[in-house]
Amino acid sequence: MELEASMRKSVESTQRTFNTIRTGRANPSLLDKLTVEYYGADTPLRSLATISTPDSQTIQIQPFDSGSMGLIEKAISMSDLGLTPNNDGKVIRINIPPLTEERRKDFCKLASRYAEEGKVALRNIRRDAIEKLKKQEKDGELSEDQSRDQQDNVQKLTDRFIAELEKHLTEKEADILRV
Repeated sequence: MELEASMRKSVESTQRTFNTIRTGRANPSLLDKLTVEYYGADTPLRSLATISTPDSQTIQIQPFDSGSMGLIEKAISMSDLGLTPNNDGKVIRINIPPLTEERRKDFCKLASRYAEEGKVALRNIRRDAIEKLKKQEKDGELSEDQSRDQQDNVQKLTDRFIAELEKHLTEKEADILRV
């Protein structure tokens, strides 16, 4: 059960990373990884402002402290999102331009890279679990048959989570390519 929980966390982490990839529509989760240097500390944007999407092409950021407006604007401009913030003194608006075909392909490649990193994490969890089983077998805690059965179960679990990761990747790619 512990193994399954850590594999589930790995898949969920990859899914959260997928959410930071732009599609053609405005989505507040694009700004999830964005931090703002606020009073000398890197602070997540979500704790400094309310983020909403008034329409499908706009993200609206309303800071709790109007003094942080410039800092938030600078953090967005300096980020790798490629977005330009517009400040009207009360709220910051970010217009999400439609993606070009080339940019969509780049984002698909990025999603594939994130999925591969997720698979590597799953394989590392599998490797650690199998090493633990082999050690238990060597120490006499498990028989050879029990150890082999357990290793088969670990492999089946890994295959299941990799398939789930592939499914999420396919959905994200479809989302990115949808015009």
